[in-house]
Amino acid sequence: MNKVILLLGSNLGDKKNNISQAIGFIDSKIGRIIKRSNLIESEPEGYISSNNYLNMGIVICTDLSPTQLLKSIKDIEKSLGRLNDTFVSGKYEDRTIDIDIVSFNSILFYSESLKIPHISHLTKRSFSKKILYELV
Repeated sequence: MNKVILLLGSNLGDKKNNISQAIGFIDSKIGRIIKRSNLIESEPEGYISSNNYLNMGIVICTDLSPTQLLKSIKDIEKSLGRLNDTFVSGKYEDRTIDIDIVSFNSILFYSESLKIPHISHLTKRSFSKKILYELV
């Protein structure tokens, strides 16, 4: 069983509901949630927007590999109305849901489409530090 930390964020529509729905999908399709952080509001980072984010983190146990997990996460994001993938488009923009794999069994994993740990969340974003502090 793999222990994974995911960070979730939303800054469009009913943000709290978007995160709640994502957590429901994660719990039913990906793995068992074993810990949750509180919701934290943050300003967009890396681009300009008037829409603040709601963010939270969860710890899950899953049988999925890192690449299987990424595919499942992308499916959830798409089902919740996420239109563009920052990794593909190369730019940040408002979104209904964003789910990032921050840690996977505390291993380093690098592929063309996935880098774990998610360095930008671990080192650059203040809300991430607060969330991760609650989870570890």
